Amino acid sequence: MSALGIRLRPVAEDDLAMFRRFATEPGLVGLDWMGFRDAQAPARRFAVDGFLGEEDSRVIVEVDGTVAGFMSWSARGSGFSRYWEIGIALLPDWRGRGVGWRAQGMLCDYLFTHTPTQRVEAATHPENIAEQKSLEKAGFTLEGVLRAVEFRDGQWRDGWMYSRLRDDPPPVGQ
Repeated sequence: MSALGIRLRPVAEDDLAMFRRFATEPGLVGLDWMGFRDAQAPARRFAVDGFLGEEDSRVIVEVDGTVAGFMSWSARGSGFSRYWEIGIALLPDWRGRGVGWRAQGMLCDYLFTHTPTQRVEAATHPENIAEQKSLEKAGFTLEGVLRAVEFRDGQWRDGWMYSRLRDDPPPVGQ
């Protein structure tokens, strides 16, 4: 999968160092910092399935062969109403350069092509204007506010939910 030098690919062993950084460097992931995490957990998960599981997966975002971050998707719902929730974490040097929305659009295309899902959703923080714009450029629609959905930085906070449906028009300029 590629667009303008952007490629999504499976996680390789060399990528585990980046995952350790996201688990141990405050601020690297921006508003999503949830405190220190087990830095060895990525290696254990990689050993199990290479981060390509039935219920949740990760892929690397590359730009012209350089690792820019990663994307994830997790199964939500049950029975006939299963859908995917996606997330993205870009390294600081790659933010604000059009990589995120293109990668999000590419991942949606991948999921719509290779799974029978009708819905892909993504949540963000009300104060994360850049991510809101990215999701909208990637073809997502704001659905509403999820009240007190996340405990972060000592308090419960709201989240904003976006979705993209299989039948929605694809993003322009991807």
